[in-house]
Amino acid sequence: MSEWLVLVLAMLAACAVVVIVTFLRHRTAAEDDDPSETPDVIEYMTMWIGVVYAIVLGLAIAGVWEGRVAAQDHVQAEAQALHEISERVRVYPPDVRDRIRSDVNAYVGHVVTTEWKAMADHGEVTPQGGRLLDRVRADVTDYRPTSDFQAQAYQPLVDQVSAADQARTARADSTGATMPGVVWFGLIAGAVITIGMVFALQIRRTPRELILAGLFSALIAFLLFLIWDFDAPFSRGIAASADPFLALFPHLGH
Repeated sequence: MSEWLVLVLAMLAACAVVVIVTFLRHRTAAEDDDPSETPDVIEYMTMWIGVVYAIVLGLAIAGVWEGRVAAQDHVQAEAQALHEISERVRVYPPDVRDRIRSDVNAYVGHVVTTEWKAMADHGEVTPQGGRLLDRVRADVTDYRPTSDFQAQAYQPLVDQVSAADQARTARADSTGATMPGVVWFGLIAGAVITIGMVFALQIRRTPRELILAGLFSALIAFLLFLIWDFDAPFSRGIAASADPFLALFPHLGH
């Protein structure tokens, strides 16, 4: 059974329970029961719908913002690990050191140009980026240290390669949208219901009420746009940037 079918059945069941309970209560009510003595149900429901929807919006914004921050942290971790590799190979012979640094620069250059555009346009990293990182890994792991000093630097270099690979994998997992379709359904349906309750209260055409209703609707639209914008950390307006790579490898930005 799909999640959409479960959702529809649950919503229909909830509505059916409310209708049945209301009908039974009306049938069993005493003759002297006066409904006008109870609080206004519409105002009470409007208040709670607004509260519940505000909580849902807040949780959604916090979730997508946390995802964007995590994506930027993955970029920072990857750039830092590659920078450490480039700096720590200074203890290796010149030909080995230059080859590793050249391959690191090739990988970083590919990430900040070709791969970053691919993440923004298609929501995925490139196979070429994986191959370039594998070349860096082979450069580091295949070298046999010839002195104790080089041997002490070998394992930390291998660890930094592993850290860069893990950060790249995490970055690849963060490229797409994070909000499931069923959540978007709830957010949009909640917006429609929340704004619709304004009309259920029989809003009048006074300038003050029209302005407040318009501002309220605009606020909900803005918050939904904010969630949509943060939902894809690398491809929309307020996106994670490649600045950590450019800051640690400034020569590649020219």
